Amino acid sequence: MSNNRLQSTGAPAPRKRLSWDERHRQLVDVAWRLIREKGADALTLAQVAAEAGVTKPLAYNHFESRSGLLLALYREFDARETQLIETALAQAEPTPQSLAAAIASGYVDCVLAQGREIPGLVAALGTNPELETVKRASNQAFMHLCKQALDRAAKSGSVSLVSLYAMLGAAEALSHAAAKKELSPEEAKAELQRLIEDLLARV
Repeated sequence: MSNNRLQSTGAPAPRKRLSWDERHRQLVDVAWRLIREKGADALTLAQVAAEAGVTKPLAYNHFESRSGLLLALYREFDARETQLIETALAQAEPTPQSLAAAIASGYVDCVLAQGREIPGLVAALGTNPELETVKRASNQAFMHLCKQALDRAAKSGSVSLVSLYAMLGAAEALSHAAAKKELSPEEAKAELQRLIEDLLARV
């Protein structure tokens, strides 16, 4: 009997065992999909494990708790957003129009890249003190990044903290409205850019 014959009638090849990082990536991808389909409030580690075809204890080994999973998702989104805005600002001219456009496009584009998952995830963050602390630290880092860039175009040489909070609030509201299709991406970006330009014109 030929080797080909033996191979064709033999037992199926064993399923490849995923590394820790590969399994982690799989679980995170499943979690993003479940949030997109069912919303963040419905997300559980048991559901993620079932959809990924693994045991519930394995999922808990990766995230420890539902809060740990939400935290991992938010940190991934935050890292992607920071990288996108840093790149946009590095390529922008030191003018109010160029810097405002870079921040507006970077922020809105990142939220839209995750679709409707982000508004639900951000809302879920507010229900847990640890997650709220992480979100607050993320907001502070975002404002610091923007301040470093916007100070270059400010007449006084410095953008105030209250202005940065106003910009952050507008960025979140407009990008989330665009994610929910209440505004078009173009409308959200254009309005956020105008608000940032107006902010710079006042300082």
